[in-house]
Amino acid sequence: MNTTDLKSRFITSLKATISLREKMMSNETFIENVLKTVEHILTAYKSDKKVLFAGNGGSAADAQHLAAELVGRFYYDRPPLYAEALTANTSDLTCVGNDYGYDHVFSRGIEAKGRTGDIFFAISTSGNSANIVKAAEAAKKKKMTVIALTGETGGRLSEYADVLLNIPSKDTARIQECHITLGHLICEFVESELFPKK
Repeated sequence: MNTTDLKSRFITSLKATISLREKMMSNETFIENVLKTVEHILTAYKSDKKVLFAGNGGSAADAQHLAAELVGRFYYDRPPLYAEALTANTSDLTCVGNDYGYDHVFSRGIEAKGRTGDIFFAISTSGNSANIVKAAEAAKKKKMTVIALTGETGGRLSEYADVLLNIPSKDTARIQECHITLGHLICEFVESELFPKK
């Protein structure tokens, strides 16, 4: 093992992550979109609506992670919030994938569970995952609010997003790191606004 080379790569990777966060912090439009996302979620929860998440691979893990933060708790005990990751039911996914094709695994879930005023978090680093794009399209037909977590260009999801949170990078790993950071911040803000600590 070349420890000198690995140390250099370690520092380079952390610098890339820090650089991305600095770009996000210095972009007023990006910050406003994060705040708009929080406002949409607060409005939904105050109207007894729900938040649905979907993504593939690492983004599927993010979907489940963020749903759990809302249902469980983020920083402190408070009532649970209705959030669900459409990635979590393997019977649903394999049934729809087998009978209708993988491109429809999330849109069918949106059609079944989504209601006007609900929130759909569409997570795709490229913004072009066919099953996520179809789910976003289905969400718009249901008059849901679509929040797209993507990479730099926003891809096809940008056509359906009410709010686009596009990380300014084309590096999948760095984008995913920023997605979970944003997700955590959004969960933190929603929790503190809905259930302010006394």
